[in-house]
This record gives sequence, C-alpha cells and structure tokens, in this order.
Amino acid sequence: MRILIHADDAALWKDRLASRLPSAEFAISGETSDFQADYLAAWKPPASLFEAQPALKGIVNLGAGVDALLNNPALPRDIPIVKLRDAGMGELIADYVRYGVLHFQRDFDRYRRQQHHTTWREHALTPKREWAVGVLGLGAIGHHVARQLADDGYPVHGWSRSPKALKGITCHHGDDGLQALLGKVHTLVTLLPDTPSTRGIIDRDALAALPHGANLINPGRGTLIDEAALLEALGTGEDENGRLRGALLDAFPSEPLPDDSPLWSHPRVWITPHMAGPTPIDEAADQVAKAITAMQAGEAIDTVDPKVGY
Repeated sequence: MRILIHADDAALWKDRLASRLPSAEFAISGETSDFQADYLAAWKPPASLFEAQPALKGIVNLGAGVDALLNNPALPRDIPIVKLRDAGMGELIADYVRYGVLHFQRDFDRYRRQQHHTTWREHALTPKREWAVGVLGLGAIGHHVARQLADDGYPVHGWSRSPKALKGITCHHGDDGLQALLGKVHTLVTLLPDTPSTRGIIDRDALAALPHGANLINPGRGTLIDEAALLEALGTGEDENGRLRGALLDAFPSEPLPDDSPLWSHPRVWITPHMAGPTPIDEAADQVAKAITAMQAGEAIDTVDPKVGY
C-alpha cells in the first residue's frame, strides 16, 4: 500500500501515519517524481498532483473543509473521498465560539471601547438564560459547539438543511426554519460547509432578519457571508448605529484577508487568521489511518458527496 502526502507539515503527517500503518510505503509530494500512490492524504493539493497520480484508489482530506478539494478541476470523480470529522477540532472551535459569545454577552466589546475614552459605566447584565445563540450547521463540529453552549446555560437554536433532533437544542431546518432562528438569537454562529447552497447564505436579507443589536461569529467558511452586506449591517464607527453590534471573524473568501479590506479597520470587527480549529495531528492521524485501512479492505465508510459538498 503506497500513500502520498501533500500538506505544509507533510513530514509530521508522514511520521504519525507511518507509526499507525507500518506496512505502508510513504512519500511526500514534491520530493519524488516517480512514486505512484494508491492513496492520497492531502490538504489543498494542486491540479498537477492529480495529473501525476492516475492510479489513486482513495483520497483523505486532511481537514474538515473540502471546498478547495472539490473545486479542483483535476479532481478524479470516480474514487472515494474521506474528510476528517471533528478529530479534536470541535473542542477547539467550541472554545473559540464560547469566548466570542462571552465577549458580547458580558459586554467586553463595550468596556474595551469605553477604556479608550476613559469612560466608567456599567452595563446591565443579560443573563445566559436570556441570551439565545443560533448555530448554523449541525454536523459533527456544529453539534459539539451547540452542545457545549447548551451546557453553559445558553438557549441554543440549531439549523440544518434536513430535520434533526438533538437533546437540549431547539432544531430548525429548511428556509422557514432559518428565518425562525434568525429572528430569535443574540449571537449567530456559522459552521456550515462551503457548498453552492450555502455560499452567501448570510446576505442582506438574513442580516436584516436578526434582532437589532445581534452579533455574528464565523469560525466556519469565509464564503458563507456577504461581506458588503455585513459591513452595511454593522454601520460605521464605534457607535452601534447599524443592525449588528459586532462580528468575530476567523474565515474569509480570500485568505490571507487582503490588506485593503475594510474589515481590518472596522472598530466593531475582531479578526483572527483562520485559527479557530487547527487540526490536532495525533487524533487526526488516527482517523486517516482508519479510513485508509477501511478503503484498502473494501469496507463501508462515510465518504464525501461531491454533489452536496460534504
């Protein structure tokens, strides 16, 4: 069994996978030109890699987001694709979201601005039980995030394309369900995959459906949000003169975020460099090894459906 690895930290992946698949032969993309692989373990591989690997039996995407892989014009369409499903990222993303919710629920954004103006003013506390949070996307990571928030004491509303029933979470689905959720929440968290049906889902109409003073947290995919509509909903300057109170953003359509993006300088936007859910390599290597072993044995395994994008 021959496995090709393409990733920024490919040597580390090779070391971790070799200890789990000792009988496999490994190579790192770019280090050899004549290695023909059975399986590819990769993150954002170039089209040229697929052109040089015509005999692949399966692909493991070294992350939860598969949009870059599925949008690759050279991607073979007749072999199974497996993606990481949580593998430890859920806990890290939950921490990011919980920080963001507290940031707004406890008025740290307002107190920070007050500090700049030497203003001493206490704001009335909205208790957790009255601070509804909406989580768009109830896959493995979204479910974990929603569960953590519910355990923290927030009323949590979750949304997915198809119906779901999750203990302690008010579940919505479909277009009507999305509108119902948007009208109820103080904080909106976006954890949907990048698909044709989710791109730009947070548009002008969606933002207008949120209660005045709501806030947005996006540790998911940058393509989910219409940035022009977001800036319009935020309004200008420090004063909360738009519909949105603020936004914590970790993902963007173009990364790194361009230097001339107005998001950088908006006083009520907090930007992080796509760091909400780094892949814990040991947990992820377990999943990769298990997936490749299953594919090699011809066993049933959950695979990505390119038609739906996840």
